[in-house]
Amino acid sequence: MKSEKLTVKARKTGTSRKGIRAYNPLSSSNGFTLLEILVALAILATAVTIIFQLFSASLRNISVSEDVVAASVRAEAKMREVLSKEELSADSWTEDTNDGYKFTVDITETLQQKTDSLPLQLLQIDVAISWIKNSKERSLHLKTYKTVNRQV
Repeated sequence: MKSEKLTVKARKTGTSRKGIRAYNPLSSSNGFTLLEILVALAILATAVTIIFQLFSASLRNISVSEDVVAASVRAEAKMREVLSKEELSADSWTEDTNDGYKFTVDITETLQQKTDSLPLQLLQIDVAISWIKNSKERSLHLKTYKTVNRQV
């Protein structure tokens, strides 16, 4: 009977038999304050904003890299076309394509002093491709060398 009185008394005062305060979810001392919640929300909003900005920047970079890859494929094709010509001599020309690319090809003789005594000449071939995307002009340059028989 004595233990029953202790249990009833503990329930009324909110303490257990050993003197430890019982958990009460409705108590105002066990929870977050409004300031703590606002600080947590501010930190969360900042983190989410930064993540979205990084994601947006990544999408822009992917778009730019796709354009550069497409331009490099076209420039390499133009370089192969120039290198496959049987008769190659110093020359320069510009071409515009229907899909907005502009090629500039420069073929110049290089190291003339060192190759004058040889039956070959060394040509430097520069292929530049430029295009406009989102009101920004972009360009890519390729350079190679080719030896050809000296023309008499």
